[in-house]
Amino acid sequence: MAIFSIFFFSSCEDFLETEPVDKLVPNTFFQSEKDLELFTTSFYQRMLPSGLAVVQSDEMGDFTSKNQSPTFISGTYSSVDEGSWNWTNLRNINYFLENFDNEVIPQEARDHYEGIARFFRAWFYFEKVKQYGDVPWYTKTLDTSDQEDLYKPRDSRELVMNNVLEDLNFAVEHIRDTKDNTSSMVTRQVALAFKSRVTLFEGTFRKYHSEAGLGTTANVFLMEAADAAKKVMDAGMYSLYNNGTPATDYRVLFTSENPVNTETMFAVVYNNALRRWHNITWKFNSATYGARWGLNKQFVNTYLMTDGSRFTDKQGYDEFLFVDEMKDRDARLGQTVRSLGYTRSDGSAAPPNFGYTFTGYHILKHSLDDKRLDGISEAYNSIPLIRYAEVLLNYAEAKAELGEFDENIWSQTIGTLRERAGINPVVPTTADSYLQNTYFPDISDKFLLEIRRERSIELCYEGFRYDDLLRWKKGELMEMQWKGIYVPGLDMPMDLDGNGTPDVSFVQTVPDTKVPGVIYYIIDGTASQLSEGTKGHLIWRDDEEREFSEKKYLHPISNSDILLNPNLEQNPGWD
Repeated sequence: MAIFSIFFFSSCEDFLETEPVDKLVPNTFFQSEKDLELFTTSFYQRMLPSGLAVVQSDEMGDFTSKNQSPTFISGTYSSVDEGSWNWTNLRNINYFLENFDNEVIPQEARDHYEGIARFFRAWFYFEKVKQYGDVPWYTKTLDTSDQEDLYKPRDSRELVMNNVLEDLNFAVEHIRDTKDNTSSMVTRQVALAFKSRVTLFEGTFRKYHSEAGLGTTANVFLMEAADAAKKVMDAGMYSLYNNGTPATDYRVLFTSENPVNTETMFAVVYNNALRRWHNITWKFNSATYGARWGLNKQFVNTYLMTDGSRFTDKQGYDEFLFVDEMKDRDARLGQTVRSLGYTRSDGSAAPPNFGYTFTGYHILKHSLDDKRLDGISEAYNSIPLIRYAEVLLNYAEAKAELGEFDENIWSQTIGTLRERAGINPVVPTTADSYLQNTYFPDISDKFLLEIRRERSIELCYEGFRYDDLLRWKKGELMEMQWKGIYVPGLDMPMDLDGNGTPDVSFVQTVPDTKVPGVIYYIIDGTASQLSEGTKGHLIWRDDEEREFSEKKYLHPISNSDILLNPNLEQNPGWD
């Protein structure tokens, strides 16, 4: 079925390349259910992100180090730097909605494909609202004669998101409820899961962004989020992938060619036989091709011990050597970064490689073990877009924000996620002071803190963190120092994978005689430093100015778009 879907996408793409969708003649094309299927399948091909785009979007988050910050965070960014917004996908969706409703096609089929189109219109506008806030709302195709609509001002966020919710409600009522085992098609359960994502974002955005003036309606969206997530949970079509092997179960979700359809609801599907490949493994394991992403120490500290206790409650936790801090931790840590005993497919040891990461927390999630893929774009593992785990987290957070979270919901959501990770799902007795001091000083609810911990760990490098910081109004976390592993001293070769052989040495000058297998990492005192001069935490790019001011919660409207339509008012602070 997965192979059929890929062929179907390819044939649809070829068709639409030769026959522009706005040139199709409705009375000759929209004549059968197959026509509706063919047209709506084009939305998947045109609108869904690539696997790399999903993963790469997390480099905007606070828990990631890289060669340098994006210009939006560290540079001088203005409306001149913002690219023009594009409305082609919306035009294609609205063209379909204007022309599909042919009475010769059964009503049930028309309702289903209208639901698919409205799902993708909600997808389109959700992305626009996250980026710009107020945007023009269009439900029809426009041509040059539509001067009033072409040059109208932006519609309010409130109006647009109410319409998005209306589209999603139609989708979840009318899209067919048959499970797609390829995880490549939108079904009713996928639409419900996506609805829970959208409404959780909007509800929390309205709650924490008082300047938006929509706080009184925050709970409306939070209740919708909880309701949508609970419907997925109650339907019983999906569950956490859990074979009782915590050391491997989590990573299987991200390295499988065919999506693990017990948990992965919607994915970007790749296939080796059909040569449908991506380059994520190459990006994570290259000194030049990628941005040399790595996790930061502050975030790694949030992973719990297997007994459910906090790593940050251990005496001297922040100065543990890498081989010690990786022991007895949440099993997801060793499946997210290279850790103790990790080997490649040929059995060779593969400790964190400082040729590929700056902090020592070398990201493993989504990378395949075959060394050959470190230098070519032939990785074939499918990349999840929506997982059941996210649905559980959406439900937990929505209920906590509504003040309705309890230990029963804990066991259904956070507890079951931790059990899969090999952690004792004990309910915390107090709020975690480390999470408060490092990330969320305004949050005192012990459950909400744990939900945010769990979300950041479970969904790490799946494209959520930046959006989460936006909706929680925690953009200042992107100014956080990029802090790496603890280094006991210069010129001291360190073992990082626990096999007794040295892997890296931090030096000011590379020695004439090198130890085989050791990478020499130069501490230059500028881009790379140790926090205490000749020892301490590896600090990367303290020479860089990172700033996230209030205006950056929304992007500017591009200068070129305002020149084309002077009725578009610029977002606050970007004039």
